[in-house]
Formats: sequence, structure tokens, C-alpha cells
Amino acid sequence: MNDTEITTKEFTLSLGPQHPAAHGVLHLILDMQGEVVMRAEPDIGYLHRGTEKIAENLLYHQFVPYTDRLDYWCAMSNNLAYVQTVEKLMGIDVPDRAKYLRMITAELSRISGHLVCIGAWGIDLGAMTVLLYTFREREMILDLFEMLCGARITVSYLRVGGLRYDATKEFEERCAEFCALFPGKIDEYERLLTGNRIWIQRNQDVGVISASSAVDYGLCGPVLRGSGVNRDLRKDEPYLFYDRVEFKVPLGEKGDCFDRYTVRVEEMRQSVKIIEQCLKQMTSGAINVDMPEVVPPPKQDVYKNMEALIHHFKYVSSGFKVPKGEAYSAVESPKGELGFYIVSDGSEKPFRIKIKVPSFSNLQAMDLMTRGHYLADVIAVISSLDPVFGECDK
Repeated sequence: MNDTEITTKEFTLSLGPQHPAAHGVLHLILDMQGEVVMRAEPDIGYLHRGTEKIAENLLYHQFVPYTDRLDYWCAMSNNLAYVQTVEKLMGIDVPDRAKYLRMITAELSRISGHLVCIGAWGIDLGAMTVLLYTFREREMILDLFEMLCGARITVSYLRVGGLRYDATKEFEERCAEFCALFPGKIDEYERLLTGNRIWIQRNQDVGVISASSAVDYGLCGPVLRGSGVNRDLRKDEPYLFYDRVEFKVPLGEKGDCFDRYTVRVEEMRQSVKIIEQCLKQMTSGAINVDMPEVVPPPKQDVYKNMEALIHHFKYVSSGFKVPKGEAYSAVESPKGELGFYIVSDGSEKPFRIKIKVPSFSNLQAMDLMTRGHYLADVIAVISSLDPVFGECDK
């Protein structure tokens, strides 16, 4: 046999679920011909915890800490999507200060999620330094969360009807300091990556998906906007006070990995602008609705007032009833559309809950994005989708 007759053999390769670049317990079944991917089938479900069924066996307020553990990098956004849906069922409109603080925490959460994405993406493709840079600033965001509620990652900060704690003046000052500092840090990330010829070679024209295909596959978030589709729930279906702040929705052109990277970088810059506007517009006032059956008494009152103690006990042990009906509400989480569909039978527990998570939607396109690419490109595509399996598997 001479060299011209040598052919590559087709074989099946398992990538994950223990592979560090799989971003969690993703098992990819790859049909390969040599180094070229012929087909990619995502095999998920290794982290399945039955979150939706757990929710149906808990009081409404008891489920908030479980939402932290969906996309655990961006817990504030998960809290928001859930409590907003329960409030929609109950016809509750939270006070203005609570809305602004929810927006601030949601945008800090977006920045935190994108920092993890870009830092891990760099490591996946061999650039160690960028993770050290991004986690440096992410630590500042976690410090801000700790100032708000005492927790850093699984925060459980939002509650049905408002917030657990008000923001202090020191928090607002520190938040403003972060907003002044952070754009310069984004410039540092871009100096490391955006013009780096290795980064460009590994991401440009890799994992391309057209705008029409992205819509057909039901993609969302930066993955959808990277293909040039102008869809952002904060603009298209405004919630909280997103219609009172000015910001741009960054879009890609080719729909490749590099576009998905640049969209996330610009989204962080826009999030800083949103936070700055919220800090300027926010006034003092209540952070919870005046509904004693939904909101527990202030903690300090529980220790010295018998009525407050009884009220607190009833809230914790019995919860509150939600009117019979059904509702769907979604937010633009860092990864895309995160929505909760709740069916209430009028009791203190949801009859049914269904969670629409962006990681699950976006992974559908793995096969289309990776066909014809090399095995090394599969890692770049996974990184560009930024899946988190706490929410994907639920």
C-alpha cells in the first residue's frame, strides 16, 4: 500500500463526563474520522437532582435557595426569575428600591458569570493568565454580595415580595467604585485575548451558526446574539426598570466562537452602565411589599416581640397561599432566557413547576457547530456556549 491509499478510520470517541474542559458533567459522543468530527451527540443528565419535583414538595419561599444551585455562578438571576413568577401569580408589585437593587444584583451577576466564562475559556484553550485576571475582579463582586446578604455564591437574597436585606450606604459606595474601576480591567482582558493571534485562530470561523439556524434551534442569550439576532428580554419584554435605563445590545456578525466572546465582553461594559444608572436613580424607601402574610417581620423584632415571633413561625412553617392559576415569567440571565412556569392549585406549594434553562437550549446546537471541525475545536465550541450543568440537568 502506498501513501496515496492510506485512509483514516472512523471511530467513536467519548469526551467527558470527567473531562475538565467539558464544563461539568457533559458527555459528548463524537463520531470521528481521524481528527475530524463527523457527528457530536451531547449526553446529559449526570447531575439530575429532580429540582422541579423538589419544588412541588416545598413551600413557595423554601424553594428560593434551590434556585441558587441552578446556574451556581449567577445565583441572583435565578432568584429573580423565580420570585418574579410567583409575584406575577399573586399580582404583587414590589417597591421601587427593591426593583433597582434587583437590577443591580442581576447585572453584577451577569458580569460575574461572563468573567467565569471568559476565564475558563482561556484555560480551555491554553491561556492560563486570563483566569487569574477575571477571578480577581469576580472576587470584588462576591465581596459586594457578601456586604448585601452575608453570602457570596448561593445567596438566596431575593424573596417573594422584595429582598431579605436593604443595601447600606457603604455598599452603594463600593458598588460605584467597582463601576469606575472595572472598564479598565476589561481593557486588560482584551489586551490579553482580543488581538492575540492564537486566540483568534482558535475561535474565528469555529462553531459557526447562522442567525436562522440559531433561531430554529431555540438558542438564546450571547449565543443567539453572537449570530446577529437582536433578542434580549431586557429590551424586548422589559421587567423591573430596564425601560428606564439606556444600554446597547451587542451583536455578532458571523456567529462563530469569536463573536460570542466579543458579545460577552461588550455586555460586561453595558452592565456597568446599567448599574451606574440604577445607583443614580435609586432612592430610599421600603424594600418589601406591605403584605404581612407574604413577608416575614424584621429579624430584630422576632427576638423581642411575641407577635413578631408568632408571625415569623407561621411564615416559616406554613408559608403563604398563592391564588389558583398559572404564570410564566422569564429574565435575561447571563446565559440567556431563564424562565419559570408555575401552576398553582391555590395552596402553599406549587402544583407544577417547569424551568426553562438556557444551557439546555444552547447545547442542542453542538452537533451543527462542530461537524467538520477538529477535535480541539470542540473544546472552543463548548467554552463559547458556557454551559452550567446545575441548570442543564436540573
